[in-house]
Amino acid sequence: MNHLKFANNQPFLKILRVNLEVKEHLIEEQELYKLLDLCRKGNRNGQDKLYKAYYGYSMSICLRYSRTRDEALEIVNDGFVKIFTHLDKYSKGLSFKGWLRKVMINSAIDCFRRNEKHYNSLDISHVPYASPAENILDKLSAKEIIDAIQLLPPSYRMVFNLYVIEGYKHDEIANQLNISVGTSKSNLSIARNKMKKILLSEQGERLTHEQNG
Repeated sequence: MNHLKFANNQPFLKILRVNLEVKEHLIEEQELYKLLDLCRKGNRNGQDKLYKAYYGYSMSICLRYSRTRDEALEIVNDGFVKIFTHLDKYSKGLSFKGWLRKVMINSAIDCFRRNEKHYNSLDISHVPYASPAENILDKLSAKEIIDAIQLLPPSYRMVFNLYVIEGYKHDEIANQLNISVGTSKSNLSIARNKMKKILLSEQGERLTHEQNG
């Protein structure tokens, strides 16, 4: 079933990226620059408005790197602290949304490094496989995808996000996470298999329920 291939960014990965896109209206460019000027001056009202404007987008990123919403919120808040203290590194004219995304990803990586030794790498390879219909994966919602990603053990979840969603190369991931390129590739392969089992199982169960209902 070519529709279900995970390698080389086949249809499933395209569906994954599209379904994870946050469709929200962010503030206009001129208003953004005014807010950024206020934030550079340490204006709390400006910081609060910027935080609220980009909270949803930031949370959508950080949820994928977290086990829980509370952990994602911690990463979001750490990310905004970095944003407010390092606005001098943002150049006007460049995509602020893109810069913010990078900051949030780096904050997620920092969180992983801090907590790696405490993680319980629960193996979920026992998740049952269900044989789905051809078009089952294109019905995935963002919440279903995020819920599935959160079920991955931390090391697999981190590599899966960085490689599949963010487009990092294995040598970049290895450098960021202080692992070997071989480990990065291995973690990605395992993560893909686990994700396939989780998503197809959940979607298969839902399809069966809909058909019987």
